[in-house]
Amino acid sequence: MPAYEHVLIARQDISPAQAETLNEELKTLIESLGGHIAKIEYWGLRNLTYRIKKNRKGHYSLLAIDAPAPAVKEMERQISLNEDVLRFMTVRVETLDLELSPVLARRDRERERRFDDTPEPRLA
Repeated sequence: MPAYEHVLIARQDISPAQAETLNEELKTLIESLGGHIAKIEYWGLRNLTYRIKKNRKGHYSLLAIDAPAPAVKEMERQISLNEDVLRFMTVRVETLDLELSPVLARRDRERERRFDDTPEPRLA
C-alpha cells in the first residue's frame, strides 16, 4: 500500500482533548477503509504564519498513514466537511518515517536542556 504523511491544523477554539479526538476519528476511518496509521503526533497549539479564517493559532497534528488511495481520498473529503479543521495537506512518501518529527525532537531537546542540573562550564 502507498504511504502518506498528513498534516492537519485545527481551530484554536477547540481543546487539546478535542484535537486528539479528531485524530482518533481519522484513525478509525482509515482503519475501517483497509488502511493503517503507523504514527500520530500531536504538536500542540502553535502560532500560524498568517491568519486563517480569523485564527492566529492552530492545533497541529501529523499522521503517518499506510492506506490505499481511496481511503485517503475519503479521509480528505471528511476533513473538508469538518468546520474545526483550518487546513490539511497529504503528501505521498516512499517510506514512513516512524521516528520523532523534527518539531517534537526539538521540543524534547529544549526540555532536556532546561532541566539539566549540571552547570555549563564558563570560559574565563
